[in-house]
Amino acid sequence: MKIIECVPNISLSANAQKLKRIIEAVRQVPGAALLHTDENPSANRTVLTFAGEPCAVVQAARACIKTALQEIDMRTHRGAHPRLGAVDVCPLVPVQGITLEETAQLARTLARQAAQENNLPVYLYEAAATAPERKNLADVRRGEYESLPQKLQNFPPDFGPRTWGEHIRQTGACIIGARPVLIAFNINLNTKDPAPAKKIAAAVREKTGRLKAVKAIGWYMENFGCAQVSCNLINYEITGPAQVFEACKQEAQRLGLKATGCEAVGLIPRRALEEAGCFYTQEEALPAQKLVELAIQKLNLNDVKPFLPQEQILEEKLRVCLPPR
Repeated sequence: MKIIECVPNISLSANAQKLKRIIEAVRQVPGAALLHTDENPSANRTVLTFAGEPCAVVQAARACIKTALQEIDMRTHRGAHPRLGAVDVCPLVPVQGITLEETAQLARTLARQAAQENNLPVYLYEAAATAPERKNLADVRRGEYESLPQKLQNFPPDFGPRTWGEHIRQTGACIIGARPVLIAFNINLNTKDPAPAKKIAAAVREKTGRLKAVKAIGWYMENFGCAQVSCNLINYEITGPAQVFEACKQEAQRLGLKATGCEAVGLIPRRALEEAGCFYTQEEALPAQKLVELAIQKLNLNDVKPFLPQEQILEEKLRVCLPPR
């Protein structure tokens, strides 16, 4: 059975009714199972995760994008997280029985359909990118929504309109692509000042710092009352949660601060937690479940909000929501 995952990042958090309608649009598609919803009021952003057979997931993604564009007005959007539009980014992720290139082809089809159906500028990124300078999400998003009047002309979308107008003022643009499993992972600091978080982010991310396969920015999350180093772990087998946390702890100590714990955004693969548990133990044959429990404890994943293993470990959600046939 071929299974892919879709992880749209929606520029909305505060309006429960609007968000409910977007989620319901996904749930109404047969064969696509909603696995998780992660809301962040300070970022004004919600991350949805749904999975299933490829055709069903693509259909659910189209419904999600269409409904989100109807519900969100980017002219009034404010939030801590960088964004290009109402549906900022919408990656497809191969999970089982399908290659990344096959998933990229599906992403290109989704991008073309979303652009045509919604009169929406759509950029392709990562494995679906049409040029090397379009592969990196940060490069495509640079300048954010506010840059679109110039961006549409100087860095035109792969699909959809290239001229700024009232419709695009409301919707913004969308970035669609295909990528491997990514872990969104934030490290909490014992300060409300975002400046040290930005310094630590620069010190640990691959582009300017010490850790391979890590992207990071710093910000203040009002709803948690602390600054965070917000990380994307592009390949957790190269650099996993434990390595990132320990590096941030070291950098925070240099600044006279403390990294108090971590926040997992959305779903996290069980293997990533098992490897983190191995990092923190000297025992040679600790059972897998004990490794997961140790990782949750050592990473302090309950620091700013509860970490619920049955709700946030990818394999647990897939087992319940998409049982094997």
